[in-house]
Amino acid sequence: MLLRSIHTAVTRSDLAHFASILPPSAILSTLHAPHDLTQYNNDWMGKYRGASTTVLKPKSTDQVSQILKWCNHRRIPVVPQGGNTGLVGGSVPTRDELILSLSNMSKIRSFDPVSGVLVADAGCILQSLTDHVAPHNHVMPIDLGAKGSCQIGGNVATNAGGLRLLRYGSLHGTVLGLEVVLPDGTILDQLSTLRKDNTGTSYSTLQTPSHPVPGYDLKQLFIGAEGTLGVITGVSILTPPAPQASNNVILALPSFKNVLPLYQIVKRQLSEILSAFEYIDRTAYDLAVKHGQGRALSDEEVQGAQCFVLVETSGGRREHDAEKLSDLLENLLSADEPLITNGVMSQSPAQFSSLWALREGVTEAVSKEGKPYKYDISVPLTTFQDVVDNTREHLGSKGLLGDDAVKHVLGYGHVGDGNLHLNVVAAAYTPEIQAALEPYIYEVVASHRGSISAEHGIGAMKTHALRYSKSDVSIALMKKIKDVFDPNGIMNPGKVLE
Repeated sequence: MLLRSIHTAVTRSDLAHFASILPPSAILSTLHAPHDLTQYNNDWMGKYRGASTTVLKPKSTDQVSQILKWCNHRRIPVVPQGGNTGLVGGSVPTRDELILSLSNMSKIRSFDPVSGVLVADAGCILQSLTDHVAPHNHVMPIDLGAKGSCQIGGNVATNAGGLRLLRYGSLHGTVLGLEVVLPDGTILDQLSTLRKDNTGTSYSTLQTPSHPVPGYDLKQLFIGAEGTLGVITGVSILTPPAPQASNNVILALPSFKNVLPLYQIVKRQLSEILSAFEYIDRTAYDLAVKHGQGRALSDEEVQGAQCFVLVETSGGRREHDAEKLSDLLENLLSADEPLITNGVMSQSPAQFSSLWALREGVTEAVSKEGKPYKYDISVPLTTFQDVVDNTREHLGSKGLLGDDAVKHVLGYGHVGDGNLHLNVVAAAYTPEIQAALEPYIYEVVASHRGSISAEHGIGAMKTHALRYSKSDVSIALMKKIKDVFDPNGIMNPGKVLE
């Protein structure tokens, strides 16, 4: 990859050229007028800060193409930005790169209620898409706590996981096609709405072949590439039918060692209707309650509980599903050696939402409590609690535990896919805490042959740590792919790859 020194900053003459592409309202630049670009230069946690002078807000794929063609010619680095809800600094500049905001690209292009295929601009907010397909009895295959702000293009660019992955799988499977603008301005139209396409490219750009021909599935390269290979401008995604009945229950457990046998029992008894199995440790639960994210259980009901599990079911018959969940709860509570100390099943849509609000609110609660160091890792389920406890002990051995340093170490996550969210809540971001956490946590992950990024991406935070999850051969191939698509290195520099 070419060095950052060859890149050039945006100038007034560049702004004049952009003015021939975009209306004045779509150009925000401190070079010709006072603008507060803080919301674009900073991530929502206040951890990552850039110094961009210019934000462009195109409304069409053609405008994106013209902008990238000019930037590539001028060697102006570009940071694509969606809802800027990421947790690893992937959507903010590291220096003075131009920010390309997709927020004005918010048009829903089509929806087929028969096939469930939705085609939308990359800037569509996830909640808006959810609301659009809901009257047609469909749901989005992805659900995130940031659904009211995050955009579908950013979701795809980071291969976001979320709360529905256990039921519907990853975006590598549900995304049917993409429209991508390459760094030189070329528009790659792969917005296929077909579920079966073995040509490796989109029928929309070719004459229909007489029979499928094997080929490279190029869209997969852009899912999870975090805008380093091009800008996603359109997404074709398969939305599954909405479940006719959804129920949930929160369970209190006396020990983490009960989580794995509980998961096995829940899978066996709920089978096809199981849609989520979420783990929350006691510290995460208490912080969520403290900061007003809901209270699932009374003080008496949580006595002796070390952790909690939220189970959701989604099926076709409410009575049938509720009966299975009720039977499960009864069997767990009446067992000779109970795995749980208590459990509460939602009895209304409001209670259903409040239980989920507790789990989804952990992220907000952590941010209200202090400055969070967030580690989104994949490790064996059996090690979840050990990773949290050992990290706390490690920080203690460095003298970093206390109200003026590290206040809490906690864990929560998606049991169904082995994804632990390890959060370290500090009074402030400091070099001492950072040095104690890294590379310690990455070494722990590597010892379990896990992943340093389960669903949040690499961004700017983990470029140096990629080697803990990827081999030298893998990283070398990634760099070759980057050089093929982006030989001038203008796309989201400093992200994913060093």
